[in-house]
Amino acid sequence: MKGNEAIAHAAIRCGADAFFGYPITPQSEIIETLAALKPWETTGMVVLQAESEVASINMVYGAAGAGKKVFTSSSSPGVALMQEGIAYMAGAEIPGVIINVQRGGPGLGTIQPSQSDYFQATRGGGNGDYYCIVLAPASVQEMADFVDLAFTLAFKYRIPTMILSDGVIGQMMERVVLPPYKPRRTEEEIKRECPWATIGRSKDRKPNILTSLELRPEIMEERNLALQRKYDTIKKNEVRYETLHCEDADYIIVAFGSAARISEKAIELAREQGLKVGLLRPQTLWPFPSEAVSELAEGKKGVLSVEINAGQMVEDIRLAINGKTPVEHFGRLGGIVPEPDEIVKALKEKF
Repeated sequence: MKGNEAIAHAAIRCGADAFFGYPITPQSEIIETLAALKPWETTGMVVLQAESEVASINMVYGAAGAGKKVFTSSSSPGVALMQEGIAYMAGAEIPGVIINVQRGGPGLGTIQPSQSDYFQATRGGGNGDYYCIVLAPASVQEMADFVDLAFTLAFKYRIPTMILSDGVIGQMMERVVLPPYKPRRTEEEIKRECPWATIGRSKDRKPNILTSLELRPEIMEERNLALQRKYDTIKKNEVRYETLHCEDADYIIVAFGSAARISEKAIELAREQGLKVGLLRPQTLWPFPSEAVSELAEGKKGVLSVEINAGQMVEDIRLAINGKTPVEHFGRLGGIVPEPDEIVKALKEKF
């Protein structure tokens, strides 16, 4: 099945309570598949096409504030419209899942694949000092696997979590093993697992109020400091990445998502030509695997960041390596997906 279809199947199977979204290429198969599967008749899951992306994220905000497992999906310009709601969720510490199947920009751009939302995803995107956990699938299987992981992390840390895919992974078809069914949580389970939620308060207790608003600066500062402590904990515990052929490598390629898939073939071609090249593939873009990148770059001749953009992740790589190894970027823009031999050529030319 397509990567987008795998997202829809996995969400139903992992016990999602609701989806609120709006169609936009190249992710429309998510809502289309959910509509075709009719989970409201089987698991009770709500599927609603909202009137806009702004409405979608605020529906997620409200339902997730009640402790529900809720998600939305869109593509780049649609996620841009969601940034205010995502920032509200971060400030109110409300868990939810946002899926971004990236397309080229800026603005409406193109419907072709891109990875140019890296900054938007990993730097928060909205206003204020906050982060979202960002997962980067590189296969249809990971599209399915990361749905349950995203919900797990979102509720563990009470944080918005984004699956940052792209048009290649969303539209490509592969075999996939779907996760087993989890029952949707009962109201009693939600009350027990989410004591912060807006439901289930007894008559003698004040209701929970979930808001990002605080007019007293000293209280707002403490809230922000608490968020920063939480982010430090996430950085220590939730970094995920994979490596390939790095043991004897002279050069390291760092790439995520579909760019990592293409880089695997490029590494195969490079090794046939006598270039020892390895791959580090971040599975979490935030928190970024800075320590792993730094350690792996030690003593190497060069590190090449391969991205389908003008150079965004390369900034995190350079911060991690801090000048001890040469770092260069290679990417294609406007929805053009690089070829493996282009990556090999760039590696030869830049180092």
